[in-house]
Amino acid sequence: MPIDFYSEFDSPKTVEAIADALRAGGHQVHCVEANDDLPKWFLTHEVDVVFNIAEGLHGAHRESQVPAILESLGIPFTGSGSLTLALALDKAKTKQVLTYEGVPTPCWQLLATSTTPLDSRLRFPLIVKPNGEGSAKGIWRESVVQDAPALRQQVARIHEQYRQEALVEEFIDGTEVTVGILGGQAPEVLPILEIDFSSCQHSGEFFYSWRMKEYQGNAAMGLNPTLHCPARISAEMTARIQEVALRAHHALGCRDLSRTDIRLSADGVPFVLEVNPLPGLDPTESNFPVMTNAAGVSYDALINRLVDLALMRSRLRWASHHLSDIPVQTGDHKPSARTQEPMGGSLGVGQQEDGS
Repeated sequence: MPIDFYSEFDSPKTVEAIADALRAGGHQVHCVEANDDLPKWFLTHEVDVVFNIAEGLHGAHRESQVPAILESLGIPFTGSGSLTLALALDKAKTKQVLTYEGVPTPCWQLLATSTTPLDSRLRFPLIVKPNGEGSAKGIWRESVVQDAPALRQQVARIHEQYRQEALVEEFIDGTEVTVGILGGQAPEVLPILEIDFSSCQHSGEFFYSWRMKEYQGNAAMGLNPTLHCPARISAEMTARIQEVALRAHHALGCRDLSRTDIRLSADGVPFVLEVNPLPGLDPTESNFPVMTNAAGVSYDALINRLVDLALMRSRLRWASHHLSDIPVQTGDHKPSARTQEPMGGSLGVGQQEDGS
């Protein structure tokens, strides 16, 4: 099992923070584990809405499993639907959609085996990634390669450790930013977060590797990038980056929230690396709350706004299928909500790390 196997699962601290925020918003909260018993739980318990942070248990499209269950049962939930979550976890499919929509993304190739010929149009340096992982799993300092032998070694490692195809793309050596999107039909683009890796000389890692994400802030390991929000870029470039992130958000069909990772090339092109429709929501360590905080949105307000968006979407869907007036809830009614957590955790609908 790879060392980063549990990295995409949320910690108990994150799950509790979300649950506390929901309780502060007046909701009754049931924490439910997103395991194989989840469908049975929903068939025997009634809820008004689900706060989804589940990463899924297994499979290439695992992040879409809980949303698919909820969709089939007609239960409202926060965030993107099953199709978007399945698509976003497949890096190659995501890049195909972005390319079709005219959203800039680095040139790339999917290598089915370590001996698959490299497209002659690709230029070193290249970065090698597992095609179907999140949370920087399978991405190390050695993943950025300068020549063919190093490339073959990293591709073979992906196939051996992760049992999947390797995505190879041109490495953009420039400023790294991430852009949050929040809202419903007219979503808001949040202040851009710049990740400055110039303080990471000791580690030799100048991009979001797994170690960088797992140990971010550890100065002794040289994994202490400086975060700037808003980013230190011009108003013109800010507008350009935000426009690209919003196009990526819409291209993949994201809803409620997303986080788009971007690198700026030397000539100022904002290249989309990945789109995450299920970004981390740790109140102190995740990038998305940093951006919402910079926008003046508190953590509790963020969590409860996501629930409000899900409930509003449910009411609009109900109204579109009925001719009668939508019933109005009284102020006394407190809709119940549910948080999710990772595998092996004591909480629920989602997965939480096992403490490793």
